Amino acid sequence: MSLFITLFFNPDENLKMEIRKLINKIARKLGAVPASIQHFYEAMGRGEVGGFTVPAVNIRGLTYDVARAYVRAVKKHNVGAFIFEIAKSEIGYTFQRPSEYSACVLAACIKEGYQGPVFIQGDHVQVNAKKYAEDPQKEINSLKALVKEEIEAEFYNIDIDSSTLVDLSKPTLDEQQRPNYEVAAEMTEYIRKLQPEGIEISVGGEIGEVGGKNSTPEELRAYMAGYLKLLSEKGNYKGISKISVQTGTTHGGIPLPDGTIAQVKIDFETLRVLSEVARKEYGLSGAVQHGASTLPEELFDKFPQVGTAEIHLATEFQNMIYSMLPDDFKREVYEFLKKEFKDEWKSGDTEEQFIYKTRKKGFGPFKKEFWDLPQSLKDEIGNALEKKFSLLLQKLNVVNTYDLVRKYVKV
Repeated sequence: MSLFITLFFNPDENLKMEIRKLINKIARKLGAVPASIQHFYEAMGRGEVGGFTVPAVNIRGLTYDVARAYVRAVKKHNVGAFIFEIAKSEIGYTFQRPSEYSACVLAACIKEGYQGPVFIQGDHVQVNAKKYAEDPQKEINSLKALVKEEIEAEFYNIDIDSSTLVDLSKPTLDEQQRPNYEVAAEMTEYIRKLQPEGIEISVGGEIGEVGGKNSTPEELRAYMAGYLKLLSEKGNYKGISKISVQTGTTHGGIPLPDGTIAQVKIDFETLRVLSEVARKEYGLSGAVQHGASTLPEELFDKFPQVGTAEIHLATEFQNMIYSMLPDDFKREVYEFLKKEFKDEWKSGDTEEQFIYKTRKKGFGPFKKEFWDLPQSLKDEIGNALEKKFSLLLQKLNVVNTYDLVRKYVKV
């Protein structure tokens, strides 16, 4: 426990880094090794493996405890195809730098006795369109700084999201996607030059911003044509291994006035078609689904059925944590949010809607208070999450993929 208190809250950055290195060394000694899923995804692209959807879980709070629950579920079902991830935005509002996040994940693997490749991913390394318009190079440099930090923390899977730059007002698909694929190509080149010897980082691209209009095969082809051409000109670097698309979902779901979540009609046919195009025409693992954790449980079986390569899951786990917090602590967090983020309270939104949209930002300012929750409560939360993870792993059909992953991913 004291080790984590030092890792999280000690002001001495050098000491914190030494602790991270110690955790990493112990993890490697015990067989839990940060790795890239690249070669496994290439096998998916060749059609050698398939019939499942790889879950990528974002952990915003209680990271060590939630990661332990995830690992327990993984071990229970003999899963090898699973990912831990954190988005650029989450790093900011949860106060978790990449090195701390990877240390928590590896510590969870140590505690639960997991041996094998550990896939840690930088999710949504996203271009801020407004900042890019003001100063493109400054925004790209900030992304490169984050990517460098993530690679140093052994994030060997990185999703570049420049879909925010897509301009649908342009007359041709190439013009619409050009800023997107230009940035993606530049960032891919940067990653390839930075990746450690012997490791080929898995890079993801994105053609449609989550929450926007649904993606099309024509947009995918326009993006890939421009992207691959630029990569070949830059030095024939290996490209992306997967492509994120928009199918009707939005991050976190859409809260109704009473705080419940509206049902979303997800376009599984779009996922099926785009995954097929991605594999058959470009050798990618397939399409990636974002913003899905709050969907009804009965829908998750469909993702592997339509060939979805990867699915990103976050908000439902956050919701489960908040539902189990003591009322007095929850009120304290909510009152803080109403005061500190009142500018984000949209006209017409009820208090329940505002809280639902904003409470993810309580994990950072109350990080110490979350960590100091009674261990009995954290165990209760962990057990509930383990059951949820177990259900999702079964529905996504990644059960018994451990040996399959080890066949393609050497550690």
